Amino acid sequence: MNVYQEVVLSILYKILPIQQYVEPVYLYIYTLFGLQAVYVIALYITSWLLSGTWLSGLLAAFWYIINRIDTTRVEFTIPLRENWALPFFAVQIAAITYLLRPHLRPLHERLTLLTVFLSTFLFSLTWQFNQFMMLIQALVLFILDSLDMLPTAKVMMLYIIQVTGLLLVCILQFFNSMILGSLAISFNVSVLLARTIQRNLKTGGLLNRLGKLFLHVLLVLCLTLLVNNFIKKILNLESDEHIFKFLKAKFGFGSTRDFDANLYLCEEAFGLLPLNTFSRLSDTFLFYAYIFVLFPIMITAAVVAFQNLSGSANVQPIDKMEKCTIALKPGAAYNLIHTVLFGCLALSTMRMKYLWTSHMCVFASFGLCSTEVWGFILKSVHLNTPQRICVIKYLVPIATLLYLSHKFWPGMMDELSELREFYDPDTVELMNWIKSNTPKTAAFAGSMQLLAGVKLCTGRILTNHPHYEDKSLRERTKQVYQIYAKRSPEEVYRTLRSFGTDYVILEDSICYERRHSRGCRLRDLLDIANGHIMDGVGDNEPNLKPSAYPRFCEEIKKNLPAYTLYFTRVFQNKTFHVYKLTKHK
Repeated sequence: MNVYQEVVLSILYKILPIQQYVEPVYLYIYTLFGLQAVYVIALYITSWLLSGTWLSGLLAAFWYIINRIDTTRVEFTIPLRENWALPFFAVQIAAITYLLRPHLRPLHERLTLLTVFLSTFLFSLTWQFNQFMMLIQALVLFILDSLDMLPTAKVMMLYIIQVTGLLLVCILQFFNSMILGSLAISFNVSVLLARTIQRNLKTGGLLNRLGKLFLHVLLVLCLTLLVNNFIKKILNLESDEHIFKFLKAKFGFGSTRDFDANLYLCEEAFGLLPLNTFSRLSDTFLFYAYIFVLFPIMITAAVVAFQNLSGSANVQPIDKMEKCTIALKPGAAYNLIHTVLFGCLALSTMRMKYLWTSHMCVFASFGLCSTEVWGFILKSVHLNTPQRICVIKYLVPIATLLYLSHKFWPGMMDELSELREFYDPDTVELMNWIKSNTPKTAAFAGSMQLLAGVKLCTGRILTNHPHYEDKSLRERTKQVYQIYAKRSPEEVYRTLRSFGTDYVILEDSICYERRHSRGCRLRDLLDIANGHIMDGVGDNEPNLKPSAYPRFCEEIKKNLPAYTLYFTRVFQNKTFHVYKLTKHK
């Protein structure tokens, strides 16, 4: 599990002389908010490195802050894994941008590689989705290296850093099988093997290069699949099978009755990016500036890629790299493909938009302060002069900053003056009852979200855990969730007792859920997985049959003898019902 950050923070709290000055919860909050400051600084530095002016970094930081609804979730959900990880990811991008500068001194290059490694390692250690982000980043490097837009030696070092970082995280997580069987590891290893086989990839004319490139891509894809399948069969890995089922169903390659895949499909966070996101980003001019900058740089990148692929065999790689550096700097090329691929990810999966929108701030601010971008635009309308470029690249960002400050600064100050309070009396009442009326060794069953709170607030034992990257835990959760399915009291009792359950907590918000439409309510997903017809008016999938039993969470509240034989109600309020399991011999 990705909880090393909490472990380290708790150790620091114990050994440092700060216990009389700050409570643990405030140390936790201040640490995370401090990391967000690191995040903004990294965005600032990346934009500055790309444009060459601190004004660009200031604009990027300001855009990030005023678009915080779409750039971060830290202000309303503090302990998310991504809030720990994304600052390190931003540091890594800044370090890669600097690393790709030509003619770095050896000492600077080694220090930058160390920064890339440490940030990659910390990012991977703190977020369970690390492997998917690393895979996309590896694809960015692969595309640019294939088009001869980055120095190959540095790209190879970045591949090795990714593999090393992920393997180290795997070891620290007690040989996490999901990382070993990840596509990121398989892809990086395959690219390194393919480059060893195809040494003369970047020589020849256009058709020759395109042929070699096609064979190279095909070789890498085949090797990736072979290596990944080999690792999974040797180690018998099935930790991420639900993700591939989810992706298959999401992109229309057939429906699924798999409970875990449908659980993701029905969550809004894993749906398409809502269109109102673009209207909010447009209100701050961020989206307009981003599109304005994106197209000229994409055109430049296409021209540079064509020049590189059609270059003569007599042109030396160093000369070609210098040519590419002049037309489109390697750092700018990297950030271009990075923003495009992560943009595609955000459009397909809303939860991942925070990887894109924060980088959007960097990319848009860099373009508005870029000599190359304004030179391209002014040249296309025959108004290109050094003086005009110099004036515009400073005037536009300054005017944008002044306007945004005038429009949004008062609102931000008003928000900072607000004091808000958590209010959920039913949950507080439940937690207080558990602490006062149950043994410390009591084991509780219920929904993943609620049990996380039970563990945190009461320290009681859980029967299922909110960690969904392990097949056995997913299966256990599905079995516990039969309390919301159409099952007999005997079957539910046997299932819960097999996990050592003493108490089960039923939530009306799940049993009578209305947040999701029919087919996406938790009880519907369980019915589909169990082969039962769903409740309510509407169509059902073929081959679903009526259940022989009513819904357990509804019937148990009627105190019928068949249920009271196994379950005794010991607590209830408007939201929760707690039942104690009878201990039969």
